Amino acid sequence: MFLTTDNKIKWRKMGVAAFITAILVALGIAWFDKPVLLFLRKFDCDLWRYLDVVFAAKVWLVASFVAAAVFCCRKCVKTDCKFLLDVNKVKFWTFLRNFFVKTKTNTAFLIFYSVLSASVIVKVLKVFIGRERPILYEALGLTGFYPPSWDWAFNSMPSGHTAVSFAGLVMIGMLAPKYKPLTWTLAIVIGVSRVAVGAHWPSDVILGAFIGMVVADIVKGWLLKK
Repeated sequence: MFLTTDNKIKWRKMGVAAFITAILVALGIAWFDKPVLLFLRKFDCDLWRYLDVVFAAKVWLVASFVAAAVFCCRKCVKTDCKFLLDVNKVKFWTFLRNFFVKTKTNTAFLIFYSVLSASVIVKVLKVFIGRERPILYEALGLTGFYPPSWDWAFNSMPSGHTAVSFAGLVMIGMLAPKYKPLTWTLAIVIGVSRVAVGAHWPSDVILGAFIGMVVADIVKGWLLKK
């Protein structure tokens, strides 16, 4: 979305998108979060909970890490692994640098790095934003921000599921363009599901989706730059 064909980041376009996202988040907090939440809650169903489990950050990280590890092992078998018998740290780190160069273009590694980066960013933002989750609004009529907070009930913004899913699925869509309509549709459905189950406000999802998209673009632009 924010990359050229030769993997250069369109910073101006990204800046405009960030500005629009900030406006939408502000409008959500001030105006449309509550009515949209109450509307989507009518469509809560078991399917959304399956998506919650399947597309959790841990599942993304484990699946992509295992796939990347398998690729790395296959690479190692085909390359010189004598460094394992050498205690010379210089040679060890030299090998790791060379190995990173050889494996950084692997699809699983790109997905893993993208999802991991988005997950870390979201975790930090959740603590310092400290927004109450919709469950407190539905149960007690409470809304607000109480940063910093490590409590799950006050870690609503941004949506972690949405961020990591956009990071992973957008990356897949960029690496396999023919699947882009499917990956984008699935990412949007996951975002909507987070509101439908009452886990997040709409503005949490909007911010999470933007973070995921940006992270995917930056990771791809960095690792595959020419």
